Amino acid sequence: MKHEVTTDRVLTLPNVLSFLRLLGVPLFLWLLLVPRADGWALMVLAVSSITDWLDGYLARRWNQISRVGQLLDPLADRLYTLAAVLAFVVRDIVPWWFAALVVARDVMLLACVPALRSRGLTALPVHFLGKAATFNLFLAMPLLLVGDGVNPVAEPARVFGWALAIWGVSLYLYAGILYVLQTRRVVAATPPQPRR
Repeated sequence: MKHEVTTDRVLTLPNVLSFLRLLGVPLFLWLLLVPRADGWALMVLAVSSITDWLDGYLARRWNQISRVGQLLDPLADRLYTLAAVLAFVVRDIVPWWFAALVVARDVMLLACVPALRSRGLTALPVHFLGKAATFNLFLAMPLLLVGDGVNPVAEPARVFGWALAIWGVSLYLYAGILYVLQTRRVVAATPPQPRR
């Protein structure tokens, strides 16, 4: 659910937390691919998840909901998801077609941006299904990493990880279709804005 903008300020603690989450994406990717320090990568992901909750909570609590925050927050979620999925393909943890489904959904949403901008909008409200999809994918990541190793819990972690990953990507694609349909409704109901 997207809350109404309550401030035009850019430099707020919630926005700083969102920006720090974005800075963590290349570190997360590097940890997964170069030293393959999976424990540290999971720590970065855990800190990102905590700050994801905290920035939204503080923005609502302190009336600091901003357009910048509404853009940064879903951007960080998408970049962590893409970074993990692409790293997992490189490491042969997931097949290429799995990554292609995740990327296809984001390309589909990116294709909606010009239509939204023509109506004076920057984004659509985030709905519960999209958040649930991201949550499932974020839960699947650590399990798939543990399942890739040689340890006593690798097999159950792989099974539960794949269950969450398949459910998550299914919700992710369905949420993307809903966003496209919502874009069509908004475009049909909203007159074009004059170009500046």
